[in-house]
Amino acid sequence: MALLEFTDRGIYCPPAEIYIDPWKPVKRALITHGHADHARWGSDYYLCTRSAKPVIRNRLGPINIETVDYGESRLINGVRFSFHPAGHIVGSAQIRVEHQGEVWVASGDYKLENDGLSEAFEPIRCHTFITECTFGLPIYQWPTQEAVFADINTWWAQNRAEGKVTVLTGYALGKAQRLMHGLDPTIGPIFTHGSVENVNEILRAQGISLPHSTRLAQGTKKGQVEGSIIIVPPYALNSPLVRRFLPASVGMASGWMLLPEAIHKRNADRGFILSDHADWDELNRAVAATGAERIVATHGYTEQFSQWLREQGYDANAQHTEFEGEI
Repeated sequence: MALLEFTDRGIYCPPAEIYIDPWKPVKRALITHGHADHARWGSDYYLCTRSAKPVIRNRLGPINIETVDYGESRLINGVRFSFHPAGHIVGSAQIRVEHQGEVWVASGDYKLENDGLSEAFEPIRCHTFITECTFGLPIYQWPTQEAVFADINTWWAQNRAEGKVTVLTGYALGKAQRLMHGLDPTIGPIFTHGSVENVNEILRAQGISLPHSTRLAQGTKKGQVEGSIIIVPPYALNSPLVRRFLPASVGMASGWMLLPEAIHKRNADRGFILSDHADWDELNRAVAATGAERIVATHGYTEQFSQWLREQGYDANAQHTEFEGEI
């Protein structure tokens, strides 16, 4: 019997009778981070990191939730669990599972580049590593975030000089705050969609420093946002709230922007290659750093990445999950 198994409810640890990031309600759930494909409503009990809890509670409501600090151990039915930084978003964790001398690590989502907001990724030694591979092909190689933000700020400044509103998309939790962290606020005001500002308020209450931003409201006039940048989640790009400020210069920040056709497909003027997931090199570095012999590839290019790992001498296989990665 494997220490962790893939079931129709999620990643299951039989001796501890717990699930990691279950996609259906269970009795006990260990949660790697607060994105909706990993933290789902309906379980009886949740355990997460201290810094992930505020967002998870806000999203899931009055749930039974406990927290641990990074590196703190919890013994459940003889199985030792600990949470370690994943570098994906604030509070995100890899979960280390140890039982009778065997160690597994479930990575959740992760990236190795330190964004200055999330707790920096920490490699964990193990026998089996469950890794995401959202961008598990060699073509996915990220530029440095310094270079990306230099491009974003230059684009914004040019739009301002031309009298244009700048609209930039990013997920409300994680990407939006990373974008804000990299913006030059001397260029102009920063406005945010309500879903982004809700997360901003939660993170600021945790002591996380973000540039000043103004919530975009129904009463916000076009004249108030001229020369500014508006951060919105991708789904809101065509909403009446945002469309009133068009024509504007629209940019999208995502790993998928590495593909030129992705920019056109999403009707954007500019695409910026910025992902909160590991690129090809980071995936390989992360796998090597664990020292693991067995690798399980989930959500992404699972077949291609596991085949590559087998060619490198790993015992690797692909597993289907309901995690979405970056869309």
